[in-house]
Amino acid sequence: MTFSCETDAALKHFSGLAPLFPLPNVVLFPNALLPLQIFEPRYRQMTADALEGERLIAMGLMRPGWKELPADATVPIHRMVGLGKIIAHERLDDGRYYLVLRGLARAKLVSEQLVDLPYRIGQLEIASSYLTEPAPFDRRERVEELAENFCRLFPGVKLQQLFMQSTSDVPLQTVCDVLLGSMPLASQISQRFLDEMNVDARSDMLLDLLQEAARRGSTLMNRKFPPGFSAN
Repeated sequence: MTFSCETDAALKHFSGLAPLFPLPNVVLFPNALLPLQIFEPRYRQMTADALEGERLIAMGLMRPGWKELPADATVPIHRMVGLGKIIAHERLDDGRYYLVLRGLARAKLVSEQLVDLPYRIGQLEIASSYLTEPAPFDRRERVEELAENFCRLFPGVKLQQLFMQSTSDVPLQTVCDVLLGSMPLASQISQRFLDEMNVDARSDMLLDLLQEAARRGSTLMNRKFPPGFSAN
């Protein structure tokens, strides 16, 4: 028997449509924070429109091979995207924006809308993670195991700063996604975790990755930690 995990309350009245922000190296996980710098004119308009609307942006990872496409081509993105809400923003004098997105949910890109806009709009379906019962392991113990391995790999990071509360009170799916959103992973590895809807399987994958990264001296990771603003 399987049980779905709860969807963020901020999506209770979600219209199903959101701007798509394709990037080659960014994956947004639920409950993670993503700082962005917006400077391209089309994405400045996207940001202004989002701020006037639901304040939502769907981050989509570009598929491999996008560099070989013509400059005017529509870049294909992975079907599973990270839907986030703008929780902080600053518009600079030159028109650029600084944003912070909070990940709300995984979402499947069902289709793209035909719109007279310089940016893309996606029809999205919220994708709920699920747990399998009976549990294949003690999930509280798994949370502690993930926390211990993460702290060994990143000894300077205090988990309370990531979770804002004791990890013992945080569901396994949240622990996995917050840790994944905080780690400097290669984007294609992050996408595999975004695609995995089974929370228990996701935690297995994450534990294996943390342990393997420790053995290999973090060579699985190719971004600085903690991440700074992404320039777009």
